Amino acid sequence: MAEIKLATEVRTEFGKGAARRIRRADKVPAVVYGHGAEPVHVTLPGHEVLLALRTANVLIGLEIDGKDALVIPKAVQRHPLKGTIEHVDLLTVKRGEKVEVEIAVHAEGDLAPGANLLEFVQNTLLVEAEATHIPESVTVSVAGLDAGDSIVAKDVPLPKGSVLAGDEDAIVIQVVAAQAEEPAADEAAEGRAEGAEA
Repeated sequence: MAEIKLATEVRTEFGKGAARRIRRADKVPAVVYGHGAEPVHVTLPGHEVLLALRTANVLIGLEIDGKDALVIPKAVQRHPLKGTIEHVDLLTVKRGEKVEVEIAVHAEGDLAPGANLLEFVQNTLLVEAEATHIPESVTVSVAGLDAGDSIVAKDVPLPKGSVLAGDEDAIVIQVVAAQAEEPAADEAAEGRAEGAEA
């Protein structure tokens, strides 16, 4: 995964008022933590952060007080209506270090013939991978699966260098039979009314 460099300014002002001023300047307040060091509060360029976070578990290079730091996003707060980024928690990582991250699960292939539906019980898998080689996602084949079939975490093929960190028997995807449509509420009411008249 390519590393994205972002300009960084160390923050000295805290609180809601300071955060609002930062956002008005099209910047994002963030905190960098990890490796037992004191958390560092920084400000990042808003548009660049938005672009960087389009990639899950993106590796970001920062310069903080003249020192280079590698980080990955651990928590992103977004505005509930606008979708803009309000705050980011960044975890410091080192090259070669293993980290636990959640990666997206995608399905490919056609289910067995019939009115079956694919249900994602989990959209992500918790894996351990080297900080500089975190996979963006994994793809699992559902070809030929029928109602009642499921895929558990240990059956999902992981890229080289990644190992499962969560429950290996957790169901990730299951195939369910399509349900017959419920009768409309007014039809059901009519049925009850006819029964009462009889």
